[in-house]
Amino acid sequence: MAYETMFLKTETSRCLMCHDAPCSKACSKGLPVGDIMMALRFDHFYGAARKIGTENICVGCSAPCMDNCKRGLMDKAIDIPEVVTEVISRDYNYSDEKVDLSIDFLGVHFENPCLLSSSVVGSNYEMVAKAFDMGWAGVAFKTVGFFVPNEVSPRFGALRKEDNPFIGLKNIEQISDHTLEENIEFIKRLKKDYPNKVVIASIMGQNEEEWTKLASLMEEAGADIIECNFSCPQMVGEGLGSDVGTNPLLVAKYTAATRRGTDLPILAKMTPNITKMEGPAAVALANGADGLAAINTIKSIMNVDLHNFGTAPNVEGKCSIGGYSGKAVKPIALRFISDLKKDPRTKDAPISGMGGIETWRDAAEFIAMGCETIQVTTAVMQYGYRIIEDMLDGLSDYLRTAGMTSIRELVGDAIDNIIDAENLDRDTIEYPRFHRDSCVGCGRCYISCFDGGHQAVTMDPRSGKPKMNPNKCVGCQLCILVCPTDSITASGVRTPKK
Repeated sequence: MAYETMFLKTETSRCLMCHDAPCSKACSKGLPVGDIMMALRFDHFYGAARKIGTENICVGCSAPCMDNCKRGLMDKAIDIPEVVTEVISRDYNYSDEKVDLSIDFLGVHFENPCLLSSSVVGSNYEMVAKAFDMGWAGVAFKTVGFFVPNEVSPRFGALRKEDNPFIGLKNIEQISDHTLEENIEFIKRLKKDYPNKVVIASIMGQNEEEWTKLASLMEEAGADIIECNFSCPQMVGEGLGSDVGTNPLLVAKYTAATRRGTDLPILAKMTPNITKMEGPAAVALANGADGLAAINTIKSIMNVDLHNFGTAPNVEGKCSIGGYSGKAVKPIALRFISDLKKDPRTKDAPISGMGGIETWRDAAEFIAMGCETIQVTTAVMQYGYRIIEDMLDGLSDYLRTAGMTSIRELVGDAIDNIIDAENLDRDTIEYPRFHRDSCVGCGRCYISCFDGGHQAVTMDPRSGKPKMNPNKCVGCQLCILVCPTDSITASGVRTPKK
């Protein structure tokens, strides 16, 4: 099964996820091929199986889907019939039993926990309306202010890895490039046309008076929640963005100013460009915020071009520090959220979480860490609003298999498993287990253990496969992480140290 899993992962990762997928249009049996590939790409195996059904209609087919696969214009078409056959062979036991994904957050009802975060993906009426139509429950509208920034071109840079267009994204955008009047009209229209969707108005003032006035204007426009942007890392000028979130005095002053302007619930959006987020977050709560949003993007320099020594995005050979987002920041975001949920001053605050959420699994992990809603930008920029289908279906399937009937049951389930380092079990070892039947003898585990571990793995000259020396193994399990065929697993048994 390890080889088949590897095949599914590698083959679907090659899919270009085309607009108006030509493979689907070419299928004479009406199979939604593009949707199936996308579901598998996003770890939604139950969803892929549900779309395929129980009958392998690819048997005996001439595979016109492959003839129309755009990947074939680059190298080799996706082997769609083999992917379908492999999914069917697994006999996924999926269910359509009802699961409640709705949640009440800050006294506002959300039809599901998935929102667009304050960014370019939610910056005008047409964009947000399309997202609402596709299933997103709400939007944190792109931050509005009294000033309109003069943006640069280009404004994005990416960190690539293998077949992924980017695992990390740097941006040097600022707040909305629409006027305040335009943004107010966008919000009014959205609430008029989509009364059951949630609009969070993200605001940024330059002084107390502006924070108060912006909050008042957003409430008049019909927003459901106010989000104070204390965290944008690429604002031009002092006392803006992350300069606020790292300064408890400014957090206190501007949160209180926002509260004076509105009776709506207030979210304080916190910056990760700080060692401990809990202090400023607690100050925000003490001065009128009802909840927290975390994390915003991380200050970054994406790369250095070794031909011209510029860095991306390259603006006539120059660039500035910008905000880093995407899958790569997820562990950092989860760490900050865990800190907020552990601190007595902030542990009971409702949190809207963000930072690297791409799949249903990512969303579920943030919710398990204590978030009640989640926000997404970078994955939408890469794949489009359409990811919401697999995100919602995947969450539903997970809850069903976990024996839960409501998303509320998942909130915070992981918090108690994050403990201080001194309280971890340091008296026992969990050795890895080697599965030689699926091992191909590539030696990756041997290389990593010798060069980066404890020299506990050797290559058997007779079989050409690895062996473990328990007298040297410390149970670090690096070998598990590097094995490309999943032929090394944790044993599940802890042995006292010698």
